[in-house]
Parts: sequence; C-alpha cells; structure tokens
Amino acid sequence: MSLLHQIALTKIKGIGPVLARSLLSHFGNAKAVFSASNKELLGIPGIGNQLAGVITATPALREAEKELEFAEKHGISVLFQDHAEYPKRLKSCYDAPLLLYYKGNADLNHRRVVSVVGTRSATDYGKSICAALMEGLAPYQVIVVSGLAYGIDSYAHRDALKRGIPTVGVLGHGLDRVYPAANRNLAKQMLECGGLLTEFSSGTNPDKSNFPMRNRIIAGLADVTIVVEAASRGGALITAELANNYNRDVCAFPGNTRQEFSAGCNYLIKTNRANLMTHAKDLEYLMNWTAGPAKTTPAQLALPLSLTADQQTVYGIVKQMNEAGIDELSYRLNWPQSKLAITLLELEINGAIVALPGKVFRPA
Repeated sequence: MSLLHQIALTKIKGIGPVLARSLLSHFGNAKAVFSASNKELLGIPGIGNQLAGVITATPALREAEKELEFAEKHGISVLFQDHAEYPKRLKSCYDAPLLLYYKGNADLNHRRVVSVVGTRSATDYGKSICAALMEGLAPYQVIVVSGLAYGIDSYAHRDALKRGIPTVGVLGHGLDRVYPAANRNLAKQMLECGGLLTEFSSGTNPDKSNFPMRNRIIAGLADVTIVVEAASRGGALITAELANNYNRDVCAFPGNTRQEFSAGCNYLIKTNRANLMTHAKDLEYLMNWTAGPAKTTPAQLALPLSLTADQQTVYGIVKQMNEAGIDELSYRLNWPQSKLAITLLELEINGAIVALPGKVFRPA
C-alpha cells in the first residue's frame, strides 16, 4: 500500500484513529480514501461536509510528502498499523495510533515489555527503587518503556542502560527534537540500545495535550506497567488507568503514607488498581516469568475432549505456543475481547487449558 497515503490519513485534522479505521474498513486502503468522491465520504458515519472537503482537497498529501522525506533522510521507520513491526500489543488496543514513527534497534514485539512510570519530582526513595528494579529486571530479558520525562522516567531509562537493558522512550512530540532538552544525551544513548517512538510527526511541539495521548502508547506497548512513585494526581496514574482499561497488569511500589509522592501508588494498591510490588522478582508470580531464555515444553497429546469450532481454534494456538498471552491471542484471532474471554473461560472450565498469572494460558 502507499505509505504516502497512509501518512496523509494521519494528517487530516478531525480524524482520529477510530474514525480513520472506519474509513479504511469501508474503502479498503488509505489510497482509496483519498480517491473517494465527496458523496462516498459523506456516507461514512462521522464524516460531514467539512471533513469530506478537507479529504478531497488533499492538502494532507502535500504534508505527507514532506514527512516521508524527513523520515527517509533521518533513518526513521514509519510503521502503519499493518506493518510487520508495528507493536502487536498496542495494535490490540481500540484507540491505538494508526501510524508510528520509530528510530532505534529494539524489537517493539519483544516477548517481554515492561513500562515504568512515575512522578517528575522523584525523591531519593524513588531513585533507589528505580536502580534496584532495573538490577532485578536484567535477568528477565525485558525491554523497558517510559516517557523520557524528568524524574522517574529518566532514571528508569538511565538505570536500564547501565544494566544493558534496551529501553524505549515514547515521546509527546516529533522526532525532530528531544524534550526536555536536558535529556538529549540520554536519548542519543537510547538510540544505540533501545529507541525513540512517537505518533507525532516532525514539527509537533511538546504541547501539554499530547502527553495523555503519549501515555496510552506507554500503557499499550507493555505486558505490565509499573508505577514507582506517584502523587495523587498526574500522568503516572493516567497511564496506570489506561493499562487497566487495556486489560494489562499494573504494579505499584508502596510508600510512606505521609509522603506526597507515594500517595498515588498507595491509592492504586488500596483500590485494587495495582498489584503491590516490592521487587522485580514479584513478576515471577504476577506475570509467570522466569529468569533467562524462554523455556519450551514438550508437545501436548491431542485433546480427547469435544470442543466447538471456536474452542478448537483458540486451543490450537495455545497448544502450538505452549503458553500464550491474551494479547497475542487477540492479535492472532482478531476477535472481540468479549468473545475471546468467553472462549478462554469455556476452555478453562472444560479442563483444556490452565490460566496462569499475567493473563497467560497453557494447555492442561
């Protein structure tokens, strides 16, 4: 498909990921959207005369040409939703970006991805937790994702690099700049062991309204979001809530009940929005992770149970993979979450599969 038209689709003001997917579903591809007549566009729910006029006038195509030239010049990968390297975990989120700009060498579909978030005003307590967390995560062969902001984000990235852990920064602006500027050298190091990722095109300023959008990518990229230190309000709690909405695991480190920047973590734990975490080793139980390379188990014998067609489909994938997370199953099947959840529950009740911590399933 035309990458130019895919970029252009994201340049149309007033069209977000959900409406863009509706257009793609109707017309088949991005190029067909721009070839559609005004009458055809008006037949799409959510498209009025103004939006239809913007699409047919094609100013977005001229902007896309400049963006594509910028990406090619600076070695930036443009990942449309159908690209093989587009993050599968993120793709399963209903409001995932249609397109991402990425520069780096980390695999965004790595088998274990951890997001780490927290306050911009990190205390010594938060800094020490970050250092210990990265030391503990190193044996689990993870990728660490955060937002390259001041505070916990920066310490998570730096401590990950010190331990040789690839780390990806999700930005609230284009890849033509680094914000905050003080993290420019850190960002440079991350390009050598990790990367920088954004849904925003070049020339986009780090406006305040961009960061909640950035946070949904941080939550959607990961198997688990870990809140290290957070006040009662702020971006870290927003990210944790988004992760919960995406049916992802959330963990939080508890803190002093009188400490301002532990109030958010304590609230998440108290309201069952996060699992209490004290050490990276807790992930062995919470996520069913083990240190070292992935282990394989002997192939299972054919199941002697009578299964429906849907149950056989899901069981076949779980059996083939030995262990399968709910996000991987959702991506492979492209089913509604409700249908997948019901089928998994039926298989578990029938004794065909076993549910493990971290929303992972294996053959019984």
